[in-house]
Amino acid sequence: MMPLDCRARALHVLCLISPADKAAAAQALYLEAQNGLSLDTEARLQRPEGVPGRPERPRLLSALQVPNRSPFTLEGRAALIHAIAHIEFNAINLALDAVWRFAGMPREFYLDWLRVAAEEAQHFSLLHDHLQSLGHRYGDFDAHDGLWTMAERTADDVLARMALVPRTLEARGLDATPPLQAKLARAGDARAVAILDIILREEIGHVEIGNRWYRHCCRLRGLDPVAIYPGLVQHYQAPRLRPPFNLSARGAAGFSEEELAYLQADFSNDRTGAPDAAQAVNGTAS
Repeated sequence: MMPLDCRARALHVLCLISPADKAAAAQALYLEAQNGLSLDTEARLQRPEGVPGRPERPRLLSALQVPNRSPFTLEGRAALIHAIAHIEFNAINLALDAVWRFAGMPREFYLDWLRVAAEEAQHFSLLHDHLQSLGHRYGDFDAHDGLWTMAERTADDVLARMALVPRTLEARGLDATPPLQAKLARAGDARAVAILDIILREEIGHVEIGNRWYRHCCRLRGLDPVAIYPGLVQHYQAPRLRPPFNLSARGAAGFSEEELAYLQADFSNDRTGAPDAAQAVNGTAS
């Protein structure tokens, strides 16, 4: 039997149930891809049962059903770290899903998302180690499934996926992380703040990858990436983003001046107020 290529292996890793096994396998796969593992960009892979693989716990609820997490008690801080770890676990799945699902993209597309999967795996592992130091494990608290819900909605269109997962939902982490770090610092959790420094730095790169491939898809179809974006948000029922926005991080992640101006103008009259950092984590993405 011939060994599986990168994209088929990504699908296999996506179906793994154990978070620890999935994280280790995602990192190993990226190393193998860098070392020349075969990659068939045109193969049309069939979706098996069990996509994505995930453990029985945590129990998945709607975002509105997941309670706010305060870092100022040990239990609340553990629940908050768990919420972030859950987002990173979902992010591993999302990156692997982009690799196997969308045929016909340039080779660099798949290598980019294999890299993202490996880095998200490292983020999850760092957070899970810290969670265990607080007396808990992944699965001990309820969580939401907003990220994967959008992955299902955009499963048939790589342009929509790039527009609405990395550069919309995952980009919210660029906004939510600094205020979240400030709260954790006030709670005395220097380790969590340091982990979030790593995550923020690397998530800028992940969002930049999403921006780059979104624009690539738009160029191929002769579309204006700024003009079509509101229609994509409406069609796929993406959540409405709210300020404050981390404009410096978004700029570093490849959002254009026009896009940043549009984002600010769209909410200049928003009177709902900025979300609490914990609420941002409890929502569709952080």
